[in-house]
Parts: sequence; C-alpha cells; structure tokens
Amino acid sequence: MKRKGVSLLCSCAIALTTMHSGLSVSNASSDEVSKSVKAGINVTKVEGISEDTIKGVDISSIISLEESGVKFYNFDNKEQDIFKTFSEAGANYVRVRVWNDPYDSDKNGYGGGNNDLEKAIEIGQRATANNMKVLIDFHYSDFWADPAKQKAPKSWKNYTLEEKEKAVYEYTKDSLKKLINAGVDVGMVQIGNETNSEFVGERGWDNMSKLFNAGSKAVRDINEDILVALHFTNPEKVGNYEGISKKLNTYNVDYDVFASSYYPFWHGTLDNLTTQLKNIADKYGKKVMVAETSYTYTAEDGDGHGNTSPSSGQTLDYPISVQGQATSVRNVFQAVCDVGEAGLGAFYWEPAWLPVGSADNYENNKTLWEKFGSGWASSYAKEYDPDDAGVWYGGSAVDNQALFDFSGKPLESLNVFKYMMTGATSPKAVEEVKETNIVANSYKEIDLPKEVTVKYNDNSKKKVKVRWDQKDLKEIRKNGYGSYEVDGTLISNESDLKKLPAKAKIEVKSINYVVNSSFEEEDTSCWVVDYKNDNNGYVNIKNEDPKSGSLAAHFYSDSDMDFEIYQNISNLPKGTYELKANIQGLYFDSSSEEVKMKLIVETSNGRYEKEFLTNGWCNWQVPEIKDIPVADGNVKISVEIKAPSEAWGTIDDFELIRVNN
Repeated sequence: MKRKGVSLLCSCAIALTTMHSGLSVSNASSDEVSKSVKAGINVTKVEGISEDTIKGVDISSIISLEESGVKFYNFDNKEQDIFKTFSEAGANYVRVRVWNDPYDSDKNGYGGGNNDLEKAIEIGQRATANNMKVLIDFHYSDFWADPAKQKAPKSWKNYTLEEKEKAVYEYTKDSLKKLINAGVDVGMVQIGNETNSEFVGERGWDNMSKLFNAGSKAVRDINEDILVALHFTNPEKVGNYEGISKKLNTYNVDYDVFASSYYPFWHGTLDNLTTQLKNIADKYGKKVMVAETSYTYTAEDGDGHGNTSPSSGQTLDYPISVQGQATSVRNVFQAVCDVGEAGLGAFYWEPAWLPVGSADNYENNKTLWEKFGSGWASSYAKEYDPDDAGVWYGGSAVDNQALFDFSGKPLESLNVFKYMMTGATSPKAVEEVKETNIVANSYKEIDLPKEVTVKYNDNSKKKVKVRWDQKDLKEIRKNGYGSYEVDGTLISNESDLKKLPAKAKIEVKSINYVVNSSFEEEDTSCWVVDYKNDNNGYVNIKNEDPKSGSLAAHFYSDSDMDFEIYQNISNLPKGTYELKANIQGLYFDSSSEEVKMKLIVETSNGRYEKEFLTNGWCNWQVPEIKDIPVADGNVKISVEIKAPSEAWGTIDDFELIRVNN
C-alpha cells in the first residue's frame, strides 16, 4: 500500500564540546623522569604515562614496502632496520593485521601489504628481536575489514554460523601456535577489525558474539596471559560506544580490552574520546586503548595515488606540519591516560607506508604496487572485492601521515614516543600562517581580513597584518563562481614574519535553490518522505554521518524499504540547471538486483534520472544531473531508494544551481 507523504521532523539535540587542549604541565613524582629534553619539536609530557603504557605502531605493510625497494634511515642518515629505529624512538609495541588468504586463484596478492600469517610471523619476529611486544590483529577476512565491509574469507563463504564458530576457533588457535612457536612475543590478540555492526559476514549481536567468543576461547586456550581485544570505531557518534559495550555485556562476550580507532579529522574531540572510554572502563571493568590514530605532516601526495587527508569537510585542529603531527599524537596519548589505570595506550597506524616512487613516476609505482602488494589494493583484489578495491586500487593514501619523509628519513615527530615521557622543547619558531577560508555568493561578498593568525610551535598565536594580491582578486571578479586561491604577504618589522606568505581559499558559489539543502535548519517541512510500502518511519533527521554540518537525512530499516524523499521548488529563474546530492551507506555492488537508487528531477520539460549505488561507510556517492531546462520556474527534486532489510545510509548536501540563462 502506498503511504501518504509525511514531513520530516528534526528531533536531534546537538551538544558541542571543545577540543582537548593536552597542554597541562605534569607534576612528576620523584621516581618519574620529568626533565624536558632539547629537541626539534615541542612536546608536553603526558600526565599519567608510565613505562608500561603501550606506545605502539602498526607497520603491517613494511615487508611489501621493502620488497618494492623502499629504504629507511635513522637520525644519523644511515640505512637501518626500521624496527630498530622505532625501538630507539621509544615504541614498545607493534600491531600487525592478518588476512586469511589475501591472494587470487593465481596467487597474485590483493595488496595492502599482502598480510597473511607468514608475513605476520616475520614482522612479529623482527619486533620481538627489537624488544617490542606484538598485537596480532585478525581480520577474519581475506582483505580489508571495516564498518562497511566484513566479508567472510573465501573458504568460509558458504559456512553456517556453527561452522564459522569452529573455523574462527581453529584458525585463531592454529595461527597463535605458529606465531608463538616462531618466537613472537604476542602480548595481545584482536578479534576482528572495526566490527561495529558485522563480523565474518554475520549481522546481529547474538551471532557476532558467538564468533567473538570463539576467537577469545582460542586465545585463552593458548595462553591466558595474552590480552583479548575487540576493536570498534566512531566514538563521535552519540550513544555508539555505550550501545556496543552494553551489547557485549548482555551477550557475555569474553574480552579484556575495548579498542577504538581515533583519527582526529573524523572522530570528534579528544574530550569525548576520554569520556567514552572512561565510561566503558568504569561501567564494565574493561581496559581501553586507541588501536589506530595518525595525523598529516604535509599536504603533498608522494606517489600520485591521492591521500585520505587533508580533505574537504575534515576537522584539522593542528597545523599540517611535523610539529602539528607530534602534538596530535601526544594529545591522543593524554586522552587515553586521562581514563586512568584502565587506559593502556595507543598505536600509530602505518607510520611507514611511504611512496614506492615519486608522484611523477606513477606507471612505475603501479607496477610495484601490483607485483609486491605495496599499495592499499592491487587490481587482483577485484576477485574478492570487485566494487571497491577492484575499482579504486592503487598506492598509499597515507604517505603524508607517515613518521618518515618520502625518502625514508625519520621526522622529528617519530621521537614523540619517548618525548611524551619527559617532555621536549625547541626554540620558538613560526609553525603556521593560518589559512583564510571564505565562501561567498558573489565577488561583492568577498571580505578578506586585514590580519591573519600566526601560530608558533609553542602553541602561542598572534595577529599580523597582511597584503592580498590584487591580481588574484581581479581574476575572481572576471571569472565569477568557482574555487580560487589568493596569495598574501605578511606585513611586519619582525624578521621571522616579514614577507611570510599567506593564503586565502575562496569559493564563489552560484545560488543553491534547494531549501534547507543540508538539513541543518530546524524547519524541515520543505522535505517530504513518501513511503511506498507498508514499512514507514525509517527516514529521520539525525546527527549521524553527515557530509557537512551536524545533521543529515538518515535511513535504516530492519525490513525492506522503498521510499522517496523530495522537495518542490518554485519561482526559479528561467534557465539551465544542474542538480547533485551526496549519499553514503551500506555497500552494494552492481549485481544487487533488489536495490534501486536514483537522483531525480522533474520539470515541465520532463523527468531526468541518475542511478547510483552506495558502496560503503563514508564513501560518498555524488550523483549529478546536468543540462536541466527550467521554463516555468517549477521543479521537483528527489532521491528514490529501494533496498532490502538492514540497509542504511545518509543523504545530505543537495545542490541545485543555474549554470546559464
């Protein structure tokens, strides 16, 4: 039965928190090392840190990188085993991911380090030889596992739940035996990777919990002293970790450590991270840690593949610099230590995933990625993951977040692992001239500031006068809407400031005729949802996975869904228009016959459609319809989604603009 359209209501209260400063000064006891050392960066000693705090690195891709010819050096500019370099810098733990069978039928590696058990043993042995303990991160898949993808290994594809339980237990136990017999000092085992809502192809906490316990039992049967960790992400989502930890408790899951991913450009404030982890520690008696974190030291792309950060819409609360990177890492450790004794520490994710060649040598890089698996995915991965890795395969998306420069020389931020124990100071210097960002609807609205903020490496700031390039501004006036960069020069008598460059990024936007296009305004009556089957009420405005701002139209149902979200727009100027929207959600591949997703615009001239499919969490699809004629000023814009039960996602940031008269 077709349901009548109903207006969406906004029912979400937004709470804003401030960024954890992490700048308090330690009152060290007599048996703590408290004297700050002279260094090339400033690092405030972490309060509450101890020699037992996990100061870890995940360098799972290292063997494939070395096979591709990547070399690493120490601070004396001499080639050196990277495990020794990390140990000397204060790291005491190594995390390594393990995939069951990351190879196609012809034994070509899927990439991402080709991290099978054999590589885990070699990495574990090298870590152990350099006095670092090892965390084994079992994904229980043949390639990347994350909130959007938790595919069972190929050989388990048709297993029943009971067969998967047995397989998880036996695989875990057998793998641990081999690791320990090879001399690897295993201190912790992670049962799954970012298993927010699915694990080994199973959804629902009853089934997932049985599989968690199968892995946990295998670890206990091998060695009860090895810690069992479960790994989740999205601490920034309201109620997410409370809900997960409550489910784990309800289903009596046996584990020791609740591990969280925390990337500052995605996962909210550090104050919130501490609050979420402390709640789990206090309420359920679990140890907690950060299993993955990182930060950018440069905006450059080293290998031609492109990087995950910086990117539009991300929160970058630290300068993109070596100092900013070190401060970010230090503050993550402080956030975990602020939990108390239950806070174990943190791991930096892939601090050595460097380019295998320069960005202008892409074809040669591609050959190495394919041969040795040193990119995030190879083309061979399409056998297992056809619509993500099979399409977007390539190099390192985090080479600008490494703790080494592109040539393998260590950055001073690598020493943050030991500097956070003592503190470190360096001479005061300019760290960043804060970039100016302006969004305007026309050239006349552009109001460039007379002063910009200069930030120093000791976290102090000051305002300095700036002169903007008039030629750049004339170019904007001439060309109209679009994205521009305007150069500036600081005006100061101080030698460290005189003639320093400044930059302004300006976006001149054509008028967006969609009302409440990002769902941020309280009045959402302009948006209507038409439920086309007996199942309704599953589309809501929520603070969950927005593309921008705080809110988006979120959809989820435990039964089949079929709906249209639309808006009627009138009084448009006559002309030609373009429409686009942003949609992300559950992974669907091109063979999903029961799934239909469309962006639609209807005018007096006809109906125009663009089909698309969501393909994973935060993999934003941006369907776009161009050359839309509008003669009478009236249009209807909509997104139609038909999908099976358990489908989920968000719709955000509609844009309807006129491109010509």
